[in-house]
Amino acid sequence: MASPIIRDPHIDEDMVLRAMFEARKRVFIDLLKWDLPVLADRYEVDHFDTPDAQYLVLTDTELHHRASTRLLQTNRPHILADIFPHLCAGPVPTGDHVREITRFCLDRDLRAAERLDARNQLVIALVDHALANGIASYTGVAERSWFAQVATFGWRCEALGQPVRHGDQLLVALHIHIDASTPSMLERAGIHASLQYQLSAPRHGRRA
Repeated sequence: MASPIIRDPHIDEDMVLRAMFEARKRVFIDLLKWDLPVLADRYEVDHFDTPDAQYLVLTDTELHHRASTRLLQTNRPHILADIFPHLCAGPVPTGDHVREITRFCLDRDLRAAERLDARNQLVIALVDHALANGIASYTGVAERSWFAQVATFGWRCEALGQPVRHGDQLLVALHIHIDASTPSMLERAGIHASLQYQLSAPRHGRRA
């Protein structure tokens, strides 16, 4: 499957990050009502947004946010190991070749068809990024209904334990395995990008 990614080496990464943090606030705080810190009444930024965090951000040609996610190194503090280790029936997967997916965010201004396309593009970007950077798997914490969707994307995705109630949600720890066969598996499952998309992979507080 040919990669539809466009990477602009001259992209303003600070602008991309600001748009992403603003979109996260509108989704996770304004829409989903998560209890999270807010910076300047505009940006959702927490203590995991350190210089070690990396982001995959999809934008349009004017750098408007379309979709994004945060990747945390698992040999450092991260959400599954530090907050939700009880979601795992066994040890939390960690290591140099494992990243945690957090803050998977689709912009609220997208129409339904655009949201689906942006979701597919971000999933493909996650796989492309893993293959290009020696990442063998991703972990994450998901609400049970979202985990059920993620598990149908075509990649090898497993639950690390039984769903556990957290407030009014049932949460699942997930583990996604990535290898050279994953892109074709996504395509067979219908996860494909119909248009080219622009991807930035900045870090917060320093250049990638």
